[in-house]
Amino acid sequence: MPQFTSHAPGSPCWVDLMSPDVDGSKAFYHAVFGWDLEDQLDDEGNRIYVMARQNGLNVCGIGGQPPGVEGMPAVWNTYLAVRDPKATADAVAANGGTVVMPPMEVMDAGEMGVFSDPTGAVFSVWRPIEHIGSQICNEPDTWAWNELMSRDIATAREFYTKVFGWTYEMMDMGEMGEYGVIEGGDHGGLGGTMAMPDGMPDMVPNHWAVYFTVADMDATLGKVRAAGGTVVEGPFPAGDIGITAILHDPAGGSFNLLEPASQG
Repeated sequence: MPQFTSHAPGSPCWVDLMSPDVDGSKAFYHAVFGWDLEDQLDDEGNRIYVMARQNGLNVCGIGGQPPGVEGMPAVWNTYLAVRDPKATADAVAANGGTVVMPPMEVMDAGEMGVFSDPTGAVFSVWRPIEHIGSQICNEPDTWAWNELMSRDIATAREFYTKVFGWTYEMMDMGEMGEYGVIEGGDHGGLGGTMAMPDGMPDMVPNHWAVYFTVADMDATLGKVRAAGGTVVEGPFPAGDIGITAILHDPAGGSFNLLEPASQG
């Protein structure tokens, strides 16, 4: 079971859902993945976050929407581990990105910032203190992969190379073009980068997609439908990796499933 006690700087370390309906999102993801969902409360007893756990280990989080974005669809966020969020913010700005939210401390959990790359894809960074990020990944019903989709993928890749030092292993995906695997880590790369597919509606922004591993794609799709979610596309083969599908939760949050070929 791949368990983590730390995440290397520059690697994805956490994902969370920003939802307009936290209670509804809790019910949906518990039904689909079986996560144990624990409310994190402030001193007055108000819920400030929800921790999703499997076998007592942190998988991901769910939070409400901040002021100014009420009523927008839910969105899954990708976090990258860093040693110095302020230095990262400076590097983002110096290389054509945007500081959406300057680095701030999150109690004793860590320090975070929110940025966008030059193509508009939003991502967050995390400097751990008490909270290291995900403690379990790449197991059934846990977070597995992050994938950047951009209409200007060359500019995006150059940006992440300059800010985080990323290099890419390029793979020919036929009609879909080249897929750039972010090199590093112990599980086949840190994540993926690809050009936005032709025919994608203009309303879909450049973004970081989040994947969750499942042991049985058909059974999980059944749970998604039964819990009020939507199968947007798939399942379809992803080369020799396995099969994937694109879903929406009831609050409009987009996420992906991966059934690895080794489990098929």
